[in-house]
Amino acid sequence: MNEFKHFINGAYVGSASGKTFENRCPVDNSLIGLVHEAGLDEVDQAVRAAKSALKGPWGQLSQAQRIELLNSVAERINQRFDEFLEAECRDTGKPYSIASHIDIPRGAANFKAFSETLANHPTEAFRLDTPDQLGAINLGHRTPKGVIAVISPWNLPLLLMTWKVGPALACGNTVVVKPSEETPATTTLLGEVMNECGVPPGVFNVVHGFGPNSAGEFLTTHPLIDAITFTGETRTGEAIMKAAAVGLRNISLECGGKNPGIVFADCDLEKAVEGTMRSAFVNCGQVCLGTERVYVERPVYDAFLKRMKEQVAKLKLGRPEDPAANFGPLVSLEHRNKVKYYYDLAVEEGATVEIGGGIPDMGEELNGGAWIEPTIWTGLADDARVIREEIFGPCCHIRPFDTEEEVIQLANDTEYGLAAAIWTENSSRAIRVAEQIEAGLVWVNSWFLRDLRTAFGGAKQSGIGREGGVHGLEFYTELKNICIKL
Repeated sequence: MNEFKHFINGAYVGSASGKTFENRCPVDNSLIGLVHEAGLDEVDQAVRAAKSALKGPWGQLSQAQRIELLNSVAERINQRFDEFLEAECRDTGKPYSIASHIDIPRGAANFKAFSETLANHPTEAFRLDTPDQLGAINLGHRTPKGVIAVISPWNLPLLLMTWKVGPALACGNTVVVKPSEETPATTTLLGEVMNECGVPPGVFNVVHGFGPNSAGEFLTTHPLIDAITFTGETRTGEAIMKAAAVGLRNISLECGGKNPGIVFADCDLEKAVEGTMRSAFVNCGQVCLGTERVYVERPVYDAFLKRMKEQVAKLKLGRPEDPAANFGPLVSLEHRNKVKYYYDLAVEEGATVEIGGGIPDMGEELNGGAWIEPTIWTGLADDARVIREEIFGPCCHIRPFDTEEEVIQLANDTEYGLAAAIWTENSSRAIRVAEQIEAGLVWVNSWFLRDLRTAFGGAKQSGIGREGGVHGLEFYTELKNICIKL
């Protein structure tokens, strides 16, 4: 029986209350272990440990020393690759073939990429004329924000957690991480790596639990937290924003999405099908940047739909360790119930189920898991709930369009604004349409192609703020101006 304890001030500690909850594998619903639930005391200990480390050994290190430590963390994750891979796939059910190419290597790389990018970015300096003709010099100087609360999601647990922890530590902050209650393993394991690499106690802390009246609420309302970064659903982001208002703490929120894919008749059809397949079905559709609404120009609509159905039919469901499997279960039975509700709702709203739409028979050993069929719909009205609301499952609706103006209006007709993908071989059209899409990220003839130096974040109800590259400096540091009179 595994136990997932909190990692506080360089040591693993259980909850004083003795409260635990089950962590179950979504592949077959087997029990992985028990997770300790943090109360007010454990959260307070973690935050105070982080505050102490900020003023202690961590704050006294040079930037070069911090870079060396964080590069060691990245290297050590890769040295323990198989352990992280097994833990991640056990928690999420995703195939080894996916996690071994995306989750673990990119999760490790975040420490190296951000430490080196942020360390070498200059600040500003200005010469100011003064009435006495002697002048003054203004120098920009960045200092760490302080103790950062990191609340990370379950769909890419290691990758999206280190996406925040990497730049936070690179900028000299300390962190308290609250991973999703569904996926505690790799965040907990990272505590061992921090100790092995010599990261001072208190720099990296982990508390487990839920949101309201649990670790999440206790962490976001703690008065010694200086900033909060969160990835997850919009409703939770709204609650965190309210909590952050007390004390005027800074926030970075990456929330929900209902992302469009736009396929023009002049596209390379094979590229468009391949890219849309990934954007709708990779990670069982549990990707915040994924495509749930696909708009296809009418001349290629039938051919595109036919090719998509053919490719979906080829997806191989199976255990994570199955080398032939490229499609796993949803993260939990609870989430499966939510996605299945939308599958049923789509039929009620008049959808034609082109493929999928149900729960597959996986055999006696796996039928207890959170399996669901990859699904394509057509025929829904633009105001259908399935078109308006985020599902976060392996599904998409495909609809024809006739004009560029029409599809821009359709793509933007949502309360969300996280991402979009455009498929066209006409570069003028690509730029023209991309500039009019109301989203934080727009891909042209690609999807999920990320340069860590670029801005990442959403518009409208998809979030607040930008991270990535130097944009993270605005969130993870305080910029002060030093004015020197000559």
